[in-house]
Order: sequence, then structure tokens, then C-alpha cells
Amino acid sequence: MENFENYDKSFIDGEWVAGSSKRTYKISNPYDQSLIATMTLATKEQVSEAFVAAKKAQKVWAKSTVEERRDVLSKAAQYLKDNREEIVSILGRETGGTVLKSNVELHLTLEFLEESIKYADEVFTKKEVPGHVEGKLNQIHRVPLGVITSISPFNFPMNLSMRSIAPAIALGNAVVHKPDIQVGLSGGTIIAKAFEHAGLPKGVLNVIMTDLEEIGDDLLTNPHSQLISFTGSTAVGRKIGEIAGRNLKRVALELGGNSPFIVLSDADVDRAVDAAVFGKFIHQGQICMIINRIIVHEDKHDEFVSKFVDKVKSLPYGDTSNPKTVIGPLINKTQMDKAIRYIEEAKAEGATVALEGERVGNILTPFVFTNVDNSSKLAQSELFAPIASIIKASSDEEAIEIANDTEMGLSSAIFTSDLVRGEELALQVEAGMTHINDQTVNDAPHIPFGGNKASGLGRFGNPWVVEEFTVTKWVSVQTKYREFAF
Repeated sequence: MENFENYDKSFIDGEWVAGSSKRTYKISNPYDQSLIATMTLATKEQVSEAFVAAKKAQKVWAKSTVEERRDVLSKAAQYLKDNREEIVSILGRETGGTVLKSNVELHLTLEFLEESIKYADEVFTKKEVPGHVEGKLNQIHRVPLGVITSISPFNFPMNLSMRSIAPAIALGNAVVHKPDIQVGLSGGTIIAKAFEHAGLPKGVLNVIMTDLEEIGDDLLTNPHSQLISFTGSTAVGRKIGEIAGRNLKRVALELGGNSPFIVLSDADVDRAVDAAVFGKFIHQGQICMIINRIIVHEDKHDEFVSKFVDKVKSLPYGDTSNPKTVIGPLINKTQMDKAIRYIEEAKAEGATVALEGERVGNILTPFVFTNVDNSSKLAQSELFAPIASIIKASSDEEAIEIANDTEMGLSSAIFTSDLVRGEELALQVEAGMTHINDQTVNDAPHIPFGGNKASGLGRFGNPWVVEEFTVTKWVSVQTKYREFAF
């Protein structure tokens, strides 16, 4: 047993370092508020030290062989497998995730790590293209980008951290990573321990335990960083985009979602209900890809609502250490208060309560609203809570129009019996991903994961992430004397 709770420090230049701030942060279980760990917070000066260490280490790591990078990645993956039981426990306690969610998260983390092994040979590749001048050889090289800033959220902290860290390291980059402090162990500490165990050279991965009050924008403005990889809200993403633009840094932004789940006139209602319940209520709705709006053709609407509500009523809630639990706690009181406000405002706006939930400690049992107007705050907000909104559409065409009537464009789903038409309509949905006869929460390391519109910039997944995290460089070689005009 590693007893990860004992690692209450940042990981800077290969050393576990206590934060220099006078402030600390208590990581607690959102279900019962039991203390998990107390983190000493890192300061601005320590953030700067981390970037200096990363810049220096990256120059050496960029010269590592493919075999060396693959060996480190493989050993890190094995470390996570060897400590599976403790990791799943911490994921559940830190995030308030169910046993199912915690196991799924670790599985995805390993998938992203193991996929990165496959493209560790993509850097320092060379291809030749025809010359435009006699005797000129044009070589196109792919080289590491440099130092990457990684910032991950509270909901799937391990998976969404590894999604940036693993490809960065595989491609010869160094990383300064800040997990959400609420989930600092699963979002940072465990990953740092895995790479330390794997023999990753000092400074290639630095994990900073701190918060915005302590460091401000220093993670974003540091001159040693070439790219900011961020997963989180659209509001924060806009700020990061502005700062990155002024400093001419690249960004990989996976931001908020308002995912539509579209039930067409020819859909199998029973299967649609099964998918919708899972895609709405997994991890209490605290997922960027979660179903946020259920849009149902009027011919199927009443049947869908009846069956959906019946199934949702039976979802067990409570202690997430119980494998039977489906609905666990929201991450903190702030999220709970926001959810309650959404519910009160939806009632005031005239939405119909088809299922009334309740607050039980930090657990919110499911609410279901019908007669929801797509222009309402309920329909246009990323809820991050177990609140379902059902919107009636008069036609399949209107359902697509309603789906697109949002500033977001991350994930989406369409249920239909006509797969050919389903594919045609999928291309009309303004989202980075559309799933036919499935729910919206899907991810894999070999697909182009990302959103359109205000849901982000860039794509994760192999091979798309390779382009994001490397530099394409033109080298020309003049093999014959070139005549010049003067």
C-alpha cells in the first residue's frame, strides 16, 4: 500500500516539496466531509521554480530514445495497475464517485497512458517533399513542443489529467500540471508517484498543489510554457484563451457542454430511456459530456417521459462506497447551491416537475422537468447536477434545430431506427461528437475528442493530439549551387 494520503506536497524537479504558503487546503470526502488529506499550498515562487525545472529537463528528455519513453510509460501504467484497489478507493472518496465511476475512470486513465506508448515514435520523424528549387531537398520534421501547462478539473481528475500528461511525455515534452486542489491526490499525486516509480527524469513532470487565490494567472503567463491544456468551464476557458492569445501560446481547451439527446419519431423508446438514464445521471451529472437536454419528438414524448421517470425513481443513492449506489454527492456546497437555484428558477419559469427530488446532506436526488423551453436558463446552462430537462419537438427537423440552439457544441446523441438517416442528421448537429443510438458520455484514446463553438479548441486522441503537442519544422538542404538573381 502506498498510502497516497501521506503525500501532502507538490512534486517539483523530482522532489516532494512542502508548499511555502502559510495556507493549507483540507481535501475531504464530499459524501460525509471526512478528512482525506491536508495539502500545503505552493506559492508563485514555487510555480516559477517548477517551470524553470521543466524547461531544463525538457531539453534532455527531448533527446531520449523511443525505447526510453516507452519504458517509462509502460512502468507508470503497471504502477497504476499494481495499486488499483487503493486508487479506486481514493477516486471514490475524493470525487464522490461511485464504485462504477471510479473503476471506469482508472480504466480510461490506463487506456490513455497505454495509447501514448504507441505514438512515442512520432517525434523526430522526417519526411521529404518535392523541391521547388533545383537541387533542394525539403524535409518536414516533427519535434517536441517544449513545456506544456496542464490544468485539470474535479470531476474525472485522473483521466483528464493523464489525457494531457501522457501524450506530452510520450512526445518528448515536459509538463507543469495543476490538478483541482479538491481532488489533488487522484488528479496529481498518484500520477506523479506513478512516473516517479517509472524512473521519469527529474523535472519532466511537475505537479503543483495550489489554488488560484495563491498563484493568480502565473500558470498561464509563465514564458517557459508553449501550450496550455485545460479542461473546465467555458468562462475560464475564454480567459485562458485571451491570455494565451496575448502571449502567443497554443491552447488545447475542452470546455463546457450542453449536450442534446435527441429522440426521433421512429426511435425505440425503451432503449432510448435506458441510454438517457445512464447518460444523464452517471456521476450525478457532473461530466462535461453529460446529457443536458433531452429533446423528444411529440409522438414519443409522453411514453418516454413516463418510462424515464419510472426508471429514475428507482436509482439508489447514498454512500458511494456501496457498489449498488448510483447517485452520490455533488462535489461541494457551492455546486449544491447552484443546483438548487437552477431548480427554483425552473419552477418559477413554468417548467413542470415530473419528478421531485430532495436534498439529503450533500446528495441531490434526481429531478425531472418537462415542458422546458429551450431558451430558458435551465436548458441553456451546464447544470453539473442530477437534473433532467425534457423538451418536446413537433418534428425531427425541429429537434435538430433545438439541439443546435446553444452556444455549446461538445457531445450529442440521436436515437432512431433508421441508421442511414441517423448518420445524415448527425452531420447536421453542431457538436464535435454525435453518437447514434447511444448516450453522450463516450471517450476513447484513439478518437478525435473535442468540441465545437464555445465547447473548446483542439482535439485529443491519437493521432490528433500528436499535432497539438508537437511542432512541425521545415528543413531544406541545398545540394547543388543555387544561382541567384543578384
